[in-house]
Amino acid sequence: MTRVTVAIIGGGTSNEHDVSLASAAAAASALDPGRYEVVSLTIDRDGRWLDSAGCDRGFAHAMGELSRCDVVLPLVHGPHGEDGQLAALCESADVPYAGSGVAAGAIAMDKHVTKLLAETVGVATAPGILLDRSGAHTYTFTGPVVVKPVASGSSVGVALVSEESQLAGALRAAFEHDTRVLVEDVTMGREIDVAVMRRVDGSFIVSPALEIRADGLFDTDAKYGGSADFVVPAQLDDVARTRLEDAALSVYQVLGCAGLARIDFFVTSDGPVLIEANTTPGFTAQSQVPRMFDVIGIDYSALLDLLIEEALGRPRRQPAKAVIM
Repeated sequence: MTRVTVAIIGGGTSNEHDVSLASAAAAASALDPGRYEVVSLTIDRDGRWLDSAGCDRGFAHAMGELSRCDVVLPLVHGPHGEDGQLAALCESADVPYAGSGVAAGAIAMDKHVTKLLAETVGVATAPGILLDRSGAHTYTFTGPVVVKPVASGSSVGVALVSEESQLAGALRAAFEHDTRVLVEDVTMGREIDVAVMRRVDGSFIVSPALEIRADGLFDTDAKYGGSADFVVPAQLDDVARTRLEDAALSVYQVLGCAGLARIDFFVTSDGPVLIEANTTPGFTAQSQVPRMFDVIGIDYSALLDLLIEEALGRPRRQPAKAVIM
């Protein structure tokens, strides 16, 4: 049987570089060598493309490697990767790739636009305001809020502000990571995530819900410091579970996602409230999404198989035809 050649891209220039390296390494190790040939490519913190030996052989060489592959598994989290940039690169090279396309990646990375689209399909979001540097001084503090960069990952730059004296510092920290900042009212609820995957036949798999139990804000330290507990499946009654799954699928579809995405919510007494959508979520075997699917018998390797199968099964673009006048 001819093996499928898979390019796995990790690293990147964002603050999620190390997380992405871990995702890429885990995926490369989990793919069955009898079925796949893995071509590992890394984008270093300065944007240079490195080969599997860690050598900088230039962008042109990296593109040559991509062009000989059957499919690409882009695992660069955050800006300059998850935001549609790698999808655009793959489309320019006409190489199939796993995950969401250019538009969906860009939209999902923008938390403000994501909120606007989610509300059009009836999914609630936290009341909030969008600020830039020039207008930040006009914001009036009225109560506990969460301050977050509009387009950043791993909760970097996110702060819970319970007193007005904390606001200026939180805004300064958020503006270090983006030119726009969201200030949202605090939502009281359980933090619960759901993953959605589109299969090659166009049907969907909605994962069991995963609840995050953290002491306070689920920030960068809690995500990677090991202090948070993940409970999967989350304990929900049938009505709450159905509402959550329907909301996750609605967000996935209105954003135009493909492949796999993780949709994060607060579950309140009034129903789910969207936090954000992740089109390239953390992807080691210990990450949230693989844990969710493992509960329903889809282990890490099988999950990768499904991602690659779906990517290879998408319609390819047709070459332009010359028009003779």
